[in-house]
Amino acid sequence: MKTILLIHTGGTISMQMQAETGAVVPTDSNPLTIEAGKLMEYATIIEKEAFNLPSPHITPKEMLILKEIIEQTMSEQHIDGVVITHGTDTLEETAYFLDLTVDTAIPIVLTGAMRSSNEVGSDGLYNLLSAVKVAIADDAKGKGVIVVLNDEIHTAVNVTKTHSSNVSTFQSPQYGPIGFISKSVVHFHHAPIKRAIFPISTVEKNVALFKVYAGMDPDLLKATVHLGYDGIVLEGLGQGNVPPSLVSTIEEILQKEIPIVLVSRCFNGIAQDVYGYVGGGKGLKQAGVIFAHGLNGQKARLALLIALNHQEQTEAMDQIFSI
Repeated sequence: MKTILLIHTGGTISMQMQAETGAVVPTDSNPLTIEAGKLMEYATIIEKEAFNLPSPHITPKEMLILKEIIEQTMSEQHIDGVVITHGTDTLEETAYFLDLTVDTAIPIVLTGAMRSSNEVGSDGLYNLLSAVKVAIADDAKGKGVIVVLNDEIHTAVNVTKTHSSNVSTFQSPQYGPIGFISKSVVHFHHAPIKRAIFPISTVEKNVALFKVYAGMDPDLLKATVHLGYDGIVLEGLGQGNVPPSLVSTIEEILQKEIPIVLVSRCFNGIAQDVYGYVGGGKGLKQAGVIFAHGLNGQKARLALLIALNHQEQTEAMDQIFSI
């Protein structure tokens, strides 16, 4: 029987609904910990509670703690896979952080729930069982960090939360899931073609994220420089464009050697240097803006944060944004 490290972090999957108010709140004890017996039918479980936080409380510092727990456990004993229960609001960010920083071929699977543990139709335990099934599957090896909910398997780099409450919220725009779970089968139908690892030991840098909009003024971009931010990510318009009002400020920031990464704010497609007008991608690329192909804003922010905390910053940025 395979051995799985199960790490709990909190989130809706470990919360309960109050009968009096209808509010979904954390509990003193994680209700999932009493379900270990069901999981033992599939694997030997090493259970650890890293913290008990709603996912909006998760920061890169907690993500780094998860990385360290995984690496420490792997150094102390043999494990065949990792399952992490996590709130859904920032689950994709934690998954992508671990995908970029943990150097292992064993499956690392994140899962969560859209309904708390005592709600009708609660999906938490089912998703957890599915995640364990995936983590013990031989075909899950070498595919990077993956996300399992609602019978689907997604890569950390592509998955995103698309609905505020639906149980099928996690989707991979353009690409779709890489596999599915049925009653008795874990099936992968395609796999990522490349992945790079960037080990870091701290997350001390600060990276700002802005969604670009029509008529946007440069004031906030200027403020990030005065506030000491180390990098900026812009969710640009269309294929990678900004209003002309931002261009001179972007050029000034780049001259201060503060990197700016551009992604598209569109749900599908990638940012690329196509247009040659003022504010178009051609001029931005020539000025030194880095184009992140296919990442959303929140993941591009983490990618830049990790690159800036890496010992070889320039090399890391070159690699991380060419994936």
